[in-house]
Parts: sequence; structure tokens; C-alpha cells
Amino acid sequence: MKKRSVVPYGPQHPVLPEPIHLDLVIEDEKIMDVIPSIGFIHRGLEGLTSKRDFNQMAYVAERICGICSFGHGFGYCETVEKIMGVEIPDRAKYLRTIWFEMSRVHSHLLWLGLLADGFGFENLFYQCWRVREKILDMLELTTGGRVIFSVNKIGGVMKDISSTMAKSVLESIDSIEAELKELQKTFMGDYTVESRLKGCGVLTKEQAHALGCAGPFARASGINNDMRLLGYAAYGQLDFEPVISDVGDSYARCDVRIRELFQSFDLIRQCFNKMPSGDLSVDVKGNPKGEHFTRIEQPRGEAVYYVHGNGTPFLDRLRVRTPTFANLAGLCETLKGADYADVGLLVLTIDPCISCTER
Repeated sequence: MKKRSVVPYGPQHPVLPEPIHLDLVIEDEKIMDVIPSIGFIHRGLEGLTSKRDFNQMAYVAERICGICSFGHGFGYCETVEKIMGVEIPDRAKYLRTIWFEMSRVHSHLLWLGLLADGFGFENLFYQCWRVREKILDMLELTTGGRVIFSVNKIGGVMKDISSTMAKSVLESIDSIEAELKELQKTFMGDYTVESRLKGCGVLTKEQAHALGCAGPFARASGINNDMRLLGYAAYGQLDFEPVISDVGDSYARCDVRIRELFQSFDLIRQCFNKMPSGDLSVDVKGNPKGEHFTRIEQPRGEAVYYVHGNGTPFLDRLRVRTPTFANLAGLCETLKGADYADVGLLVLTIDPCISCTER
């Protein structure tokens, strides 16, 4: 019998942008089993419900993660609004959708750059992040922020996008799409990229379903689980179909995220074309009493927000289940049987956000 060793992987590692910790059971250079360990960066954000009222918690929720910040603020506000029976104006719904899709683009471009860095393609990494800067410029123009945006509030949004801003955003999208098509050729056609991603970390549709995987990680294995189909915000008024692949390997996960970039641009254009005029928010009176949970599609996949209010300004409970938590079991499955040299890439292919997961 070959000797087996347990090798700790992370939380600090040169390839990993996130402090994920895995204990790898290794036989020679093959991964035989994986034991994830979470809790390294627990910050106790959910406990702040006893110190910040339900309006202030919108800003706390946004700080769960810098990359997913808009989505966390959106998900929290949507949940509290459901408890209080608040219907926000249609224009606010479209504005939230535009900013959400901008956030998806900047998250996916960040991931593509990190993936390129993971297999040593430094020039491709820089190109992805150079294009991402243009998305951050669009977010800064329309919200005033590049990481934390603070435009969501209970009852709607706090800022509007003027016609001048909209024109600038649409012109930028046209320019970015042209550059993305060149990046797509490299990611999908370069031999070096294909040799590292094709056939690496295959997760079947049956495995992804049984393990409860979410987001592009699951859709790359053929599962149609895009929460935007629920129709929250303005998504119910937009035409789109989830981006799916049935291959299930690392190459397919890359392909799905790249195609989602173009889909997000199409959704932003639709929003600008259909967005009505009107108010940005409604007055909210009273305090939340009751409970509700909301499912939304973060860039990394399905996120669940649970809020329980007791009729006072301070909530009883705020609970967030993030897509990385859902995808950890799938990650462990893809690592079994993989080469040790591919561990960094396979961890990256789920687009991990440990800050979101551990809070």
C-alpha cells in the first residue's frame, strides 16, 4: 500500500487570493481526500444586529464582501422590504438591476484575471484587470464608489442615473465588449489555457445536483439554477436565458463566466431601454416584524438572506448563506483524484469568497 500524507493547503498560499484552508490527503501526487476547514476569518457581522438598527444594517450587509458588496446590500434590503410589505418604485428596480449586473461583470473579470494568474499567464491577468477598471469607472460614475456603493436603502435607492451618465455607460459597454471578444479568443482558443483547464476537475450534473452546487460552477455542469429567473427587481421584465454548459470541467466554468459577461451587457442595455421615469424610493414607516428569506443570484451563485424582525428597530436575526459555502462540497469532489499541481486552479474555478462564507 502506498504511503498517504496529510498536507495543509492554505489559508496563506501564493496562488490563492482567498484564505481558504484545506487538509489534503495525498498519495504520491494524487489527491485522495479533502477536508475543508472554515472559520479562519470570522468577523461576527451577524451579531451586529443588536447594535445597529435595521436601516444601518443595510450598510453592514454591504460590507460582508468587497467584491459582492452591492448584491449583499440588495439582498438584505429586498428581504426587509418583503417583511414590511414595501413595494419600491419601478425605476428603483431597474437601477438596482443595472448596478447588480455591473457588479457581476467586475466580479467575473476579477476572477478571469486571477485564473490567468493561477496558470502563469501574467499578460492575460493584466489585460483582464485593465478591462475591469473600466467597469469600476462606470460604477464610480453612477454610484460614487468603486468597492462599497451604498446606494441601496430600505424602500428603494438613493441615487439616480442621469441620461448623460447612461449615454457614457452604454458607450463604455460597446468599447469593453470589443476588448472582451479578444480576451475570449485567448481563454477559449489558446493551447496553453486549454492544456491546463480541459478535462481538469470534472463535476458531473448528478454530482453537482446531489452536492447542492450553485452559480456558474453548477451551470457549467448542466444545472439550470439561475435565481434571476425568479423575477426579482427588474429581471422579470427582461429577456434572457441562463448560460449553461454540460461539460463540467474547469474549461466549461471559464466558458460559462465569459458568456455571462456578454449576457450582463445585454441586460444592462435592456434596462436602459425599458427603465421608466419616476421616484427612486418610498417612505418607510414602522419597524420590521416577522420573518422572510430571499434568494438572489450573486456573481458566484445563489445567496440566501434570512431576516427575523421583532417589531423594534433591532433585528432578532440576520443570516446569510453564500454561494461559496454551497460550492465547497463540490470543490472537494473535483479535487479527489486530481494532481496536486492542479489544486490551486481547481480552488479558483469555484470563484471562492471566504469573506462572504465566514462573515
